[in-house]
Amino acid sequence: MSSTTWTAEELFSNTRRRAGVCWRAVEAQHINSTMKLVSSSQEQDRLEQLLEDSKPPYPHECAGLHYLLFTPFRYRPHKRGSRFRRAGQIDGVFYASEHPHTVLAEKAYYSLLFYAESPRTPLPNNPVQHTVFSVRYKTNKALDLTAPPLNDDEKLWKDPADYTACQHLADEARTAHIHLITSVSVRCPNQGKNISLLSCAAFGSKKPGHIQTWHLAVQRKEVVVIKEFPREKLTFAIADFVPPLTLRNPMQNATSSHQTSFQEPSPPNKKRR
Repeated sequence: MSSTTWTAEELFSNTRRRAGVCWRAVEAQHINSTMKLVSSSQEQDRLEQLLEDSKPPYPHECAGLHYLLFTPFRYRPHKRGSRFRRAGQIDGVFYASEHPHTVLAEKAYYSLLFYAESPRTPLPNNPVQHTVFSVRYKTNKALDLTAPPLNDDEKLWKDPADYTACQHLADEARTAHIHLITSVSVRCPNQGKNISLLSCAAFGSKKPGHIQTWHLAVQRKEVVVIKEFPREKLTFAIADFVPPLTLRNPMQNATSSHQTSFQEPSPPNKKRR
């Protein structure tokens, strides 16, 4: 069965119940960016409110959710779209993964992609702090692209560059009011699973659960990611990603041994008793 024959009715007949925990990673700029502009917490609260009032509205089913949950549903995507969202499409997607390592592999790949497509942009000298958080999901309207019969089209769902089939499937899924799609991560070397929420109705909690702080450093041959506490280190070689990426950066010194200045995160201070 090809992707063009998957109708909304056929997809709905293959829905199942799914509940669990997924993980998402975002750059930790949501607080630091405004703190630099104010001199007190009251001023920051006021500035944050002014910024919030200027942002696009979010869908009504997202009301009452933490902003880290509803933010992906209020902004339009990149001009090229994403795997389950066409360019310029209003309907949002909360892209997450079953495991923190999978979502960090995704983040590492797209960080590399930015520099691969912007060869005149220097590689960063310092690691970028990321917030990795968990949230519960629960729905009776989920699709699993890794299970029969949808995995018959596995090659289409896992295409590393052409999202046409996935976007068509997502359009039909939205027509059928399907809330969640499970798929294999194309970017994760270990083939972890991604959880893509098409609707805020799929959230099983109103705010994030566990929160972790990771520092991501893009280097010429790899991406190094280190968790603050408890300490954990991941390394993703550029050669392991699909499709292959090449970093050509004329703005850097001719020596190809650029290394990000990476200081090990210090453990949190313990309170004195």
